[in-house]
Parts: sequence; structure tokens; C-alpha cells
Amino acid sequence: METPETMRVDRWLWVSRLVKTRALGAEAVKAGRVKINDQPVKPSKEVRPGDRLELRNGELRISVVVRGIVRMRGSARVASVLYDETEESRELRERLSAERRLAAQQQLPGGGARPTKRDRRRFEAAREERWRG
Repeated sequence: METPETMRVDRWLWVSRLVKTRALGAEAVKAGRVKINDQPVKPSKEVRPGDRLELRNGELRISVVVRGIVRMRGSARVASVLYDETEESRELRERLSAERRLAAQQQLPGGGARPTKRDRRRFEAAREERWRG
């Protein structure tokens, strides 16, 4: 079985597991959140090994270098060898993840533990008060 030399960018995003579905990959490309070699592209744009691809999703910017192309979507292990994430992208992703964890811990009483029955009652009482006016 031979491996293709090029593949549509929307399909490659799906095969490489950077997006959950091919439709989400096409939507991201159409919305202008995907660039290849710093150029905005259409879903039909062909991706080749060596291309630099940038995917924006909210604050997160994933920047990868395409290393390979496979015909069919496989396991996460197979997908991980299809690209190399840049160091800046990896650092940004890890920093944003740490910030989200910290924010979630600060929102919950007890530094990240589940709300107690007392906490839940207080939340419900405050919500009812706000609803009444």
C-alpha cells in the first residue's frame, strides 16, 4: 500500500487528530483559523510533508510541521508521528492548560474539592435570591 504525497488540509487535520471531525476541520479552514506556511487557505488546499501549519482555536494556537501523510485515520500513536509541534506552540498550550487548572481550583471552595452539601445549599439560596429580584 503506497502512501499519498499530498492530502486536503481539512482531511489531514482530521487524520492527524488535531480536530475531532473532518467537518470541524473544514469549518476551521473556512473560518480562516488555519494557515499553511503563513498563508490563509481553503479546505481543498493540499498539504505536503515539510509544510508549516498553524491552527487557532480561541486563545490556543497550535503550530506544527507536517512530517507525514497517511491514507486513513489511525490511532493516536500513528497520528503523533504525522507532525512535530513547535516548541513555542507546546509552551503556550501547557501554559494555558495550567492557567485553566488554576482558575478551576480557585472557583471551587476548598481549593479544588467538590462542593459540600452546605456549599450546594448556599449556591441554591443565592440563585433563588437573584431570581426573585
